[in-house]
Amino acid sequence: MAEAEGWWILCRMFRGLDEGAGVFSRLLLCAVCLSSAMQTYQIHRGAGAGFLLQALVPLLESAAPFTAPLKLGWVSGSLDSAWVPTAVGLSLLAFAFHWLSGDRCTANILLGGVLLVAASSGYLREESKAVVAHSVTVVVSITILIVSVFTGNAYGIAGSLLAGTAGVLAGTELQQLLMLRKRDVLCCLMAAANLTWRWALQVQHQELEQGPMGPLAETFD
Repeated sequence: MAEAEGWWILCRMFRGLDEGAGVFSRLLLCAVCLSSAMQTYQIHRGAGAGFLLQALVPLLESAAPFTAPLKLGWVSGSLDSAWVPTAVGLSLLAFAFHWLSGDRCTANILLGGVLLVAASSGYLREESKAVVAHSVTVVVSITILIVSVFTGNAYGIAGSLLAGTAGVLAGTELQQLLMLRKRDVLCCLMAAANLTWRWALQVQHQELEQGPMGPLAETFD
């Protein structure tokens, strides 16, 4: 009997740790994105909007348990389409990186393509939405990685690798990573990615003020 009670207490403790980790990871991602939006909107409005859109999803997820007793249907409905602001936010970040580097054609194509997919989200199945969300994360990380490699931006490279890892892990069937739920690990990875992308944009902006961006700028001039 005592052994059964001990296992029950341990299960309750692990459950509490899982819930606490979930709340912490969502709040961390929200705080990083909001602070990044405030610090980058003067560099590029698209980047600021991209960070802000990414903060909406963890904010709504954190508020969902408190709004459930109030029976606010719009909160649950917003969570069902949570991939849309995330995908558009990431595409806006890629748009900002390409625009600042001088590759405005690629910037417009990326943003326009994601907006078209987001506009047709009502015609997509749940499986298709998940595939699109993962694909957008991977494509955005690759395009920002290419720009960062050409411009020698180490923060951009690090952020792209973090976001790319999150995109790949999101497409797997794993439920737990390092004793944490996959969702919590993905939030932490995206928080780190957005933080390094913020630093990358600030570095890129400083280099723009100092002079040409190097090989990539010359290519598109």
